[in-house]
Formats: sequence, C-alpha cells, structure tokens
Amino acid sequence: MDSLKRNRRIAIVGLPNTGKSLTFNNLTGEYNIVANYPLSTIEVKQSTCKIGNETYDVIDTPGLQSLYIHSEEELVVRDLLLSSEVDVVVQCVDANRLKQSLSLTVDLMELGIPLVISLNAVDETANKGIWIDAQKLSLLLEVPVVEQIAISRIGTNRLKESIRRAKKSGKTIYYGDLIEGGIARLESLLYKDDKYGRKISRLLLLEEPYIIEYIHKNYDTLHMSKIMEEISGLKQQFARGNLLRIINDKYAGWIDDISSQVIKQHTLTFERKSMKFSALSRNPVTGVPILFMILYIMYLLIVDVATAIAGWMEHWLWLPTEGYLTDVISNQLLKEFLIGDYGLLSLGLANALITVLPILSVFFLFYNVLEDVGYIPNLSILTKRIFNKFGLSGSAIMPIVLGFGCKTMATLTTKCLHSKKEKYIAVFLIAMTIPCASQLGLNMNILGRIGPTAFFIAFTTLIFIAVSAGLSLNRLLKEECKSGYIQELPSLRIPNVRAVVKKTYYRLYWFLEEAVPVFILAALVLFALEKLGLLNAMKVVLAPAIQGYLGLPLDMVDAVLLTFARHEAAAAMIINLIEKGKLDYIQCIVAVIFTTTFIPCFANIGAMVKELGLRTALITIFAINSASFIIAGALNRLLVYVL
Repeated sequence: MDSLKRNRRIAIVGLPNTGKSLTFNNLTGEYNIVANYPLSTIEVKQSTCKIGNETYDVIDTPGLQSLYIHSEEELVVRDLLLSSEVDVVVQCVDANRLKQSLSLTVDLMELGIPLVISLNAVDETANKGIWIDAQKLSLLLEVPVVEQIAISRIGTNRLKESIRRAKKSGKTIYYGDLIEGGIARLESLLYKDDKYGRKISRLLLLEEPYIIEYIHKNYDTLHMSKIMEEISGLKQQFARGNLLRIINDKYAGWIDDISSQVIKQHTLTFERKSMKFSALSRNPVTGVPILFMILYIMYLLIVDVATAIAGWMEHWLWLPTEGYLTDVISNQLLKEFLIGDYGLLSLGLANALITVLPILSVFFLFYNVLEDVGYIPNLSILTKRIFNKFGLSGSAIMPIVLGFGCKTMATLTTKCLHSKKEKYIAVFLIAMTIPCASQLGLNMNILGRIGPTAFFIAFTTLIFIAVSAGLSLNRLLKEECKSGYIQELPSLRIPNVRAVVKKTYYRLYWFLEEAVPVFILAALVLFALEKLGLLNAMKVVLAPAIQGYLGLPLDMVDAVLLTFARHEAAAAMIINLIEKGKLDYIQCIVAVIFTTTFIPCFANIGAMVKELGLRTALITIFAINSASFIIAGALNRLLVYVL
C-alpha cells in the first residue's frame, strides 16, 4: 500500500560531467553546484518536481561509467537502480561523448526500467561540425531522446513531457546461444527477489567483484555453490579469457553500430582554439607559466579590487553605523557588547559582511570562471608527476586539486581511491596543506597587504610542507597496489555569464548562511571570556607558545581560538590586526602559515572521520596540529634570522 502512495521516482544518471546536476536543477528548481569537471557531485541528492498534475521525487547521482562498478560512489548508484524503487531513469549524455555513454545505455536498457535519454551540449557538437541524429537514435534505442542545452534550460519542458511517456526499451544485446544459455541458467538459480536477474547474471559472468561479494553474503551455501559452478563450467567451454572478450566485443560492436548510424561529422579545416589551449595548459613547459599567470591575475583581483570594495563598504556602511551607535548608546557595557573589540556587530556581523564577503565575492567569481571553463582537470594532469612522487596515482590527483575549492568535498571524493595508503596521504595533504577557496582568497588578501614577496614566501612554505609531508608519508606507509589513472578531460568552454553569477551567488549565500551564525557566536564567546577574565588568563598561559615560540602578539590568541570555529573568522581577525598595526611583516607570514595548517574546519573533520574512521582521524588531526605548531615556530626563527 505504501508503494502506491509514494511519489514516482526519477533517477538522473550518467557519466561524470554530463550535465546531471544541471538537469536536476532545471527539473526541481533547486540548486546544486555545477562545474566543468568530474566529481562535482559526490553524494546522492533528492528533491521534488511537478510534471503535469503528478509530483515526482528527483534523485541526482554521482557519475556512473557502467553497471560494472569501479568505485564506492558508483556502487551507491547501482544499488539505487537495483532497489526496484526507481520508476524512470533519465540518462544524461554529453553529445561530445555519445559513444562512451552508450555502454551505460545498454546496461540501463537491460534493467527494463523506463528510460529517457537527455542529450546535452548539442550546441557544442554543432560548433565542432558534429551532428547527432537524435530522432534516429530514439528509434534505434526505442526510448525517447531529448536534445538539451541544459545550461540555458533549453529542452527542459520537452524532457518533462518525455518523462511522462517514458517506456521500457525492448532492445538488448544477443551474446550467442552458448552464453545466452549460461545467462538463463544463472538467472534461474538467483532468488526471485533479485528482480534484475539477467543483468546480475551477466555481471557474474564478468566476475564483477561487488556482485560476487553480494552473492557470497546473501545466498546460502548450496545456491552459491551452484552459481559458482555454473560460471566455472561456462568459462571452461571457452579458451582462456575468451568468454570476457566475447561479451566485451559484442558490447563494443553494438556501440560502434549505433554510433556509426547517428553521428555525422563534417570535415573540419581548422583546429579548435580550445583544444590547443587545453593541450598547452597540460604541458609542463607552457602549463606552469599559464598557472602562474592565472595566480597573478587572481592575486591582483583579490588584493586590489576586493580590498577596494571592502574599504568602500567600511567607509560608507560600517563607519557611519559605528559612529551612530557610539553617539546613541550611553551604557558602556552595551556599547562594548555591540561595537567593542569583541562586539556582536563589530567582530561578528561586520567581520563577515564588510571584511570577508567582498574578498570571497571576487575570489568565487574568478574561481567559478575557471571551473566552468574546464581548466581544473587540465591542472590535475599538469600536477600528475608531482603527486606521483608522493605515492599517489592519477586517481588521487583530482581530489587533491578539488581541495582548493572545498576541503570537505575533496576529502569525501577520496572514497574513489581503492588504496588505503593513497586515501590517507590525500586526506592528510588536503587537511593540512591546501587552503580551501575562501581561505585561499583571504590569505591572498592578507599577504597582498604587505607585498608580493610575502605572498611568495608563504605559498612557497606551504608547497614545501606539502612536498615534505607527501614524501614522508609515502616512505612511512606500507605500499599498496595503485589504482589506474583515467582522467576525464572535458572540453574547454566559454563560461556562461548567468551560470557563473548564479553559482557565485549561491556560494556566497551558503557561506553567509553557515558563517554568520558562527562569527556571531564566536564574538559572543570571546566577549564572555574577556569579561570573565578567562581570555586574559588564557593569554598568560599561552604566552610562551604564541609570543615566545611563534613570535606572534598575544592578540593572535583570539585568531587561534577562532580557527576552532571557522578559518575565515581567524583570517578576518588577522586582517583586523594588520589594519591596527599589531602584526609586522614576519608575523603576518607566520600567522597565515599557522592558521592555514592548524585545525581543519569542523565540516572537514567530519569528512575525515567518515573516510578514515574516528581513531585514525583523531590521530591525524593531532599530528597535523603538532606539525603545524612546530613548523610555524621554525619558520618564525628562520625569517627573523634571514630578514
């Protein structure tokens, strides 16, 4: 009865970076971050949409190459599809990668779930001189095929209409009498609860490890023995390896046949500039200068433009507000509570809105352009050789690079790494040595205030820490088999202005939603500690460490305490100390290094616990904080000696 009452469910699936989140956003009106690189969606997300008079639950899923699983996030998607609770599948297909997507299409058709193909980025293929006959593709697959330019919401209404009339495909691949007989016998041995017997049987023949594990866990000994005997018997009827080769050859032949009938390519007389730039950005000779050029532009924008905006906002918004409150509030305690050194408005609200928000606005705008252009995956290729020295295979490069966007998301994407050693090294480097997007922007602003040399010293130090940590962990941890390196390289695109602005808006909105309460709470806590005398007591206790070893003023205790809440709050405090003249050249550099490497944010700690386990995560956090303190103190002594 419950199944009759529940909403019908739409699962949006597809290869990584094929427009799944864009399609989800267009159908539901929700907003998930969209970027021109793989792994931008790492968890299943759900919302609702109205199609006609019916309400549907829409599920956005991580990238899926095929139902032969290669990672844990892919397993989550397959389990969702095999749960019998999905009523319609929308497969997002990048028109530039139709042939690669058809392997997943075959798998989905064999499940017998009503299927709709959303053919995205058809404008890009047209620009390349490629035309895909969507109508013929629909006839060959026997399912609706809807052409979309998802970033502009073109085709969304047609997609909704196709979902309403979605149907099962009658197409399947015939593998020959011998193999088909084996699949039928295996299917008869499976429990009736396993609805998708043909698909499970074929995956068993391919020896897909998660399916084998599923059979071992859920079937009694007799059934399991018969299933394994059937597989072994069928394999013996073929020469060594021929069974797998025949199945894969049938797949490849079917895909080639469909592709040849629907893809038409005109003869091109020119080389696309985007492909040329993409190749240049991956080549070490040209890629490193391109990277430094991008960093320099980002530096100028954050230091000059963002600082100017923050100064304008302070002059025209905060100073008049502060002056007015100073005049009208006679009670000294209330005045200190609102606009004092630890005031609710001055340290809390104004810090978030006047100091941090302008910097993050400029940074996110620039970073989002890089995302949508498709530069990030090319950067991961450029840095491949470096990370290999750390014991990290190519699979670990993308999570590391994504750390510059969001450390929490990057940590969660390490679940795609099969080697425990690789996962631990990646999580450690993300937590300690990589500033997330908001912190990177604030650090650039802090260092830019005292000159480009400080910027060079600080980021060279962070690179040295990362290299030293990576090499040390690679040497200390036990070697394991490395996963293969397959990097999806999306086409470089001219970013859509509306999409970039929208993404910037949402990232700033989410920052304010999370950070403003934390900033205000931190101000309240520091105000209470100061009035109770506990803050001064803490400064006395911590003086040997902060003032003696790190060479920082005691006011930095406030910033250190704020790192427990949010690193952005600590960075804002450092900016305030610079403006008050309480930090000199060396202290600014040491403060940036210490707060960047010290204590991951709460969200990242949660992600570390999820990926590494509680015990290992706590040991890692202790190691990071200890190393951060030692390194910052050593840097202080070195800079004092050299400078």
